[in-house]
Amino acid sequence: MRDPYEVLGVPRGASAAAIKSAYRKLAKKHHPDSNKNDPKAAARFSEINSANEIVGDAEKRKQFDRGEIDAEGKPRFQGFPGGGFPGGGGPRGRAGPGGFETHTFRTGDAGASGFGGGGFEDILNSMFGAAAARGARPGGGGAFEFDPGTIALDLDLSVSMTVSLEESVKGVEKRVRLPTGKELDVKIPAGVQAGQQIRLKGQGDTAPGHRPGDLLITVNIAPHAFFKVEGSDLRLDLPITLYEAVLGGKVRVPTLGSAVELSIPKNTSSGRTFRLKGKGLPKAGGAGDLFVTTRIMLPDGNDAELETLMQKWRDAHPYNPRSDLT
Repeated sequence: MRDPYEVLGVPRGASAAAIKSAYRKLAKKHHPDSNKNDPKAAARFSEINSANEIVGDAEKRKQFDRGEIDAEGKPRFQGFPGGGFPGGGGPRGRAGPGGFETHTFRTGDAGASGFGGGGFEDILNSMFGAAAARGARPGGGGAFEFDPGTIALDLDLSVSMTVSLEESVKGVEKRVRLPTGKELDVKIPAGVQAGQQIRLKGQGDTAPGHRPGDLLITVNIAPHAFFKVEGSDLRLDLPITLYEAVLGGKVRVPTLGSAVELSIPKNTSSGRTFRLKGKGLPKAGGAGDLFVTTRIMLPDGNDAELETLMQKWRDAHPYNPRSDLT
């Protein structure tokens, strides 16, 4: 994935507000529902959501800026203290929890192991005593080998995947890249929740003499451009005009399905909330609700005619909506 700052088109020193604004503009522009004839829109929208998940989160942004995680949110291996594995070499290994690696040590004398000195057995003996060679084969001539039957290898692989809110509701098939470089097409079931983990048997790492590990996929749901999730309910701020608030009327309201019409009563104040039953997220036995809160929006720029009208109206009909606050 590209650098998340580059994806959102903001500099590394951008403020949180600038990042949020850039994300909203891009999410609105590239939303699949607004680009139904563009087969690449969904991929761009997913990339935008993934970028915002990194730099739109204060803690993840710090980790990314410090180089602790990559553009996909995966930990970067920082290396062993002192600059790599002893002796400059290193056995086969892979990243584990916390950025550490799990390694498989194999048979070898001092030259084959790349450890120098008396070999790996000597290193263990110097650290733990003779008991460290418990797994050594007798008569090995100083060479040391772990008995693979006594070591439990962690061959599971863990990756994260980000889906949009719409994809989490309807289900989606997406391609995921494993740490091994392998790519898989994964079906995300409808109704998946944030933080839910999907296990794919036998799709993890492999090692001779051991059954393949599993692939563990943690699903993240990207923030939506205008819906806020509260359990199985959704919330939406709905901009309305001054004349719609005063005169009332019907306005179109987006949902996770098709848009619906909402009747705005006359004299509706900004901040009034309407409930659209069953228009939220699926849940056991039905669906949550969509709560729509009106926000009165004035036209951009100065409007002399509107200002004159409001001055006349103010002089003829004065009122104080803040009387209860004094």
